[in-house]
Amino acid sequence: MSLSFHWFLPTYGDSRNLIAGGHGTGMSGDRPATLKYLNQIGSAAEDNGFEAVLTPTGAWCEDAWLTTAMMVETTETLKFLVAFRPGLVSPTLAAQMATTFQWQSGGRLLLNVVTGGETHEQQAYGDFLGKEERYERCGEFLDVVRSLWISQSPVTFEGKHIHVKDAALGRQPTPTPPVFFGGSSGPAGPVAAKYADTYLTWGEPPAAVAKKIEWIRGLGAEQNRELTYGLRVHVISRDTSEQAWAEADRLLSQIDPADVERVQANLARSESEGQRRMVELHGGNTDRLEIAPNLWAGVGLVRGGAGTALVGSHEEVADRLAEYAETGVDHFILSGYPHLEEAYWFGEGVLPILERRGLWKHPGGQRNSGAATGIPFSGSPTR
Repeated sequence: MSLSFHWFLPTYGDSRNLIAGGHGTGMSGDRPATLKYLNQIGSAAEDNGFEAVLTPTGAWCEDAWLTTAMMVETTETLKFLVAFRPGLVSPTLAAQMATTFQWQSGGRLLLNVVTGGETHEQQAYGDFLGKEERYERCGEFLDVVRSLWISQSPVTFEGKHIHVKDAALGRQPTPTPPVFFGGSSGPAGPVAAKYADTYLTWGEPPAAVAKKIEWIRGLGAEQNRELTYGLRVHVISRDTSEQAWAEADRLLSQIDPADVERVQANLARSESEGQRRMVELHGGNTDRLEIAPNLWAGVGLVRGGAGTALVGSHEEVADRLAEYAETGVDHFILSGYPHLEEAYWFGEGVLPILERRGLWKHPGGQRNSGAATGIPFSGSPTR
């Protein structure tokens, strides 16, 4: 087994503290998301052995396509997991954009399809479909995109929401970009099973993750398809468990109660089943936040979307990742505050342990031999 690890590009800004907002709510960090800084994170991710970086989509962050395209020249092997929303552009244009990116980057594109769980945010982009209709359109959209990537003849499609006639690309992508797709509600399952390569879920306790994987695996079998599975979660990994939990406590102490109230009020109107499940994990409370061994729900008090973090010593975090791998998780999309420093904490602390256990190999063929001694530059966070 060789697990795949990916990092995150905070295109809304970064901070040493938790940033409030996201998932339809405005957010920004005190460390601006300049191209120079994002390139630093990209280099750190590449050096530490992360395969790709997830770049989010939404009104609360910079555009994912433009940002990652500008980063291609500053990296060599790092791939870009670009999040985008079907329905905001035509499927033919999306297929063409992906093909161009794949060609110019040397095959370093992965796609994260985000159906959109917030009607108010979708409407700001001119999309007035309801949630179930968005999933219907997403399936039709991916049908056209995937057909264009592999078809040897023009594509015509007449669906409920998508209509194209004699569509064709000047070139087809090599390799075909893998499609990552998440969704916890009923309509999401069939779309994932039919069109996704990797099904994503946020960091719930292992038993809940296993149940989701079982659900999608069964739907995939009905389509004669086998998917891989990914987990999106934050990490706080340190040399000792005490140091890691001290950092979690520090992050919690810096949260403004007004931010908790504001963000939770905004998230309460979310139509996302996954977001509802994230909120249930903490219930708005600031105590009893360790909801499973080393799984901390404190992030979700002020951040929409992925709201949990694995907290512990490097060995403990490696143990928890191995447990998730046993449920069927192949891909881990990780992040931490600040993203530059935390890439080193995890890359130097946890990945060598997983490598020794035979669970991971550096995608660039380099062995990460860094000791779990922290970050090799000044200004590192408290150990």
